[in-house]
Amino acid sequence: MNKNKLKAKRQWRRRKGTRKTMIGTADKPRLAVFRSLNHVYAQVIDDLEGHTLASASTRDKGMGLDKTGGIDAAKAVGQKLAERASAAGVKKVVFDRGGFQYHGRVKALADGAREGGLQF
Repeated sequence: MNKNKLKAKRQWRRRKGTRKTMIGTADKPRLAVFRSLNHVYAQVIDDLEGHTLASASTRDKGMGLDKTGGIDAAKAVGQKLAERASAAGVKKVVFDRGGFQYHGRVKALADGAREGGLQF
């Protein structure tokens, strides 16, 4: 099997395993994180209704970031997401790291969201 296909399959399995145990509801939605090489994306999702309640990424126009792939950018995304989620009436979330290790940019995003007022 191709090395990149194998990596993608392993990551898909990790993501699927973490999603088995968590589900986003209206009172406690799921905060889903995706990171690529250059950007970080986050969404607050109500899985029962299938709606995204709030989202933020390093690609948003109002972020004003110099670098989009670093820890500082991820923390800014977490703070912006917390601001948008609180505007939508969300205080508590379930954190879905999306199969990524909880360190670096994923941890920085979580810390930024906590600083913004979200509770995990």
